[in-house]
Amino acid sequence: MAPQNDAPPSRLLVLSTVSFYMFAAIAMVLANKWVLMKTSIPFFFLFAQLLIAVILLAISKWAGLFQITLQLNRETSRALVPMVAINVLGLNFNNFTLKFVDASMYQVARGLLLPITVLISGVILHTKPSSRVLMSCGIVTVGFFIGVFIDDMMNPSASAEKSVSLVGIFFGVLSSCTTALHAVVIKRSLEAVKGNTLQLAWYSNVLSSAVMIPIIILSGEVPSVLSLLAGDAPAQSGSGMTVLATFIWGTGLTGFVGFLICIAGFLSIKITSPITHMVSSAVRGVLQTFLSVAFFADIITVGRGSSIAIILAGSIYYTWVKNEESQAQKKYTPLPTSGPRDSSDQRPSVPSADMSGKENGVGFHGRASSYSHGNGSGHLELNDMRKVDYNSDGDGGRTPGYNVERED
Repeated sequence: MAPQNDAPPSRLLVLSTVSFYMFAAIAMVLANKWVLMKTSIPFFFLFAQLLIAVILLAISKWAGLFQITLQLNRETSRALVPMVAINVLGLNFNNFTLKFVDASMYQVARGLLLPITVLISGVILHTKPSSRVLMSCGIVTVGFFIGVFIDDMMNPSASAEKSVSLVGIFFGVLSSCTTALHAVVIKRSLEAVKGNTLQLAWYSNVLSSAVMIPIIILSGEVPSVLSLLAGDAPAQSGSGMTVLATFIWGTGLTGFVGFLICIAGFLSIKITSPITHMVSSAVRGVLQTFLSVAFFADIITVGRGSSIAIILAGSIYYTWVKNEESQAQKKYTPLPTSGPRDSSDQRPSVPSADMSGKENGVGFHGRASSYSHGNGSGHLELNDMRKVDYNSDGDGGRTPGYNVERED
């Protein structure tokens, strides 16, 4: 067997990958917000994004970029029902969060994602977080409540533009819950497609788009959709674009950016470390805030700015703690109690990668990805804060499509 190339990636490659991922994630949030501000058909908007994901995946298959089977299997589809249900709910909650809060407030609205993920991991997967993990969750929770309440408490007479939409916050919390639940069901879902993540992406998009059709009908969006497609809606004030043009450009952009996030997610898992990812997430959060001010005239209050900073600090601390705990676990590798010794009379160590699939071993792909758990009893609370979520955005919330979701 040829020796494995363990050479670390070059700085240029890491920088390029991080920049690529940051661009795609920021563009996803801003483009989604732009379309949702101009249209009143969020369900059809999501359906169109999912349809673009299906088309791009099919084109990639035919072009030989991805190895997936386009024909759906009934048993596999049935096994993926829980994941598809959570996926559809999460994507809709994410869009409604963006619809009701400013783009700069989006990070705050979904700020409880980390504490909720740790809580659900403890309740469902019976994992016990360390005291430092609980401390990081406490920091993030404090940051969330500062962003939600501090401005209104300091200035009760603030205008509606400056006040926080509790409806948007509500959807943000629901979005965080579905994202955390998605991480729980992803392992069983991957087993249904024999570990083929791109095949899971295909099933997720096709089935989710099919589920959206009755939702569009039941929500009463059909007349608005027909009016939009007929071009009856007037041009937006202050813009030369009609609502239809805005919808087409926005949907096409978000669909394509979602595809980029898919590629960026794969590259990022293989190339970047968890600390690098978390630092890039912090930078992305700051850039997204400033771009929201520039594009949408968002107002950054003291409470909102403080909230974003505290949430990022707690998230970075969590990532550092989990990385330290992961390194400590890797250093402790049980040695065999019998067997030949090597020439230096030292028992050879067993690399973590060689433990994949063994009893009580935890399997890693790349840099500790989230979906291989050795004997199947491992937990999904990642050592490096990265969950595989082939439906969803990175931080544009969840990307309709296929991306590797990075929980910040």
